[in-house]
Amino acid sequence: MRNATYQPMPKWLGPTTIILAIVAIGAIIFLSTSFYIVDQTEEAVVTRFGKYLTTNGPGMHYKLPFGIDKQYQVKTKVVQTEQFGFRTVKAGVSTIYSDQKFPDESTMLTGDLNIVDVEWIIQYRIVDPRAWLFNVKDRTDTIRDVSRSVINMLVGDRAILDVIGSQRTTIEVEAIQLMNDTFKQYGLGIEVIAVKLQNIVPPEGVQAAFEDVNKAIQDMNRLINEGKEAYNKEIPKAQGEADKIIQIAQGYASERVNVARGDVARFNAVYDEYRKAPDITRRRLYYEMVENVFKDESGTTLIDRRFQNFLPMMNLDNSGTSAGNTQGAR
Repeated sequence: MRNATYQPMPKWLGPTTIILAIVAIGAIIFLSTSFYIVDQTEEAVVTRFGKYLTTNGPGMHYKLPFGIDKQYQVKTKVVQTEQFGFRTVKAGVSTIYSDQKFPDESTMLTGDLNIVDVEWIIQYRIVDPRAWLFNVKDRTDTIRDVSRSVINMLVGDRAILDVIGSQRTTIEVEAIQLMNDTFKQYGLGIEVIAVKLQNIVPPEGVQAAFEDVNKAIQDMNRLINEGKEAYNKEIPKAQGEADKIIQIAQGYASERVNVARGDVARFNAVYDEYRKAPDITRRRLYYEMVENVFKDESGTTLIDRRFQNFLPMMNLDNSGTSAGNTQGAR
């Protein structure tokens, strides 16, 4: 048995090198546990010894190293989705859905005691990252349970035809309000921004009959819309014609009133002149009357009142010839 020979330690592996290596490793650990980067879609919740300290926004931030401070990055700018009654296998331009059904989520009882399958989604956003991290333990399960409870309640308050037809939008709006109120009471730190009902179908045995009813409802709504369109087309037109006739009548009335006022003013003026000189005015009115009577006559014979003599009135036409034909006795 040979004795082991002693080999001296290399000169470069001295105490100084070891100290520098320890310092370098400590610096790496210090830097890696002291700085962190928050993405634009996130907020970072920082705790110190497990107790909440602060919330930081996007950018680079410093915290105490070696696990004294810990950060939890929460996606507060991302809209998250939960699906009920179906699952999406692949999202995109051509979305692929799973063939598996989830009747425990989608089968519900309506207010008129009919069974209906309702598929829906909710979209929510985290608005309070601190509450999201620390107030509720099973966050996803809580969201799904509350959503199912609200939709079941709203569907159970309505008849099946209302759920399938006219009340879809009302259910979606009321569901948003009720879910947000419940999540606020739980302190979950989220806000539901959309509830969308997807497929709503009756049981398979009566599905064809309900589809016929749904088509009839759609036809009814279409006919109502067409009637409203025709109403909106004809009524303004008739109203415009009525306004036109009214305006014409008002114009005619104003014209007749103005003419009557002019006649009255003219009569009053003549009467004033008549009072000043009755004989002259009477004679002038007589001449004007005679002139108006004979203005369209081409030949006239005047006979005296006793029919003892007559005086032919000779008129010249445009050609310069006399028109001496007697038109009648005056």
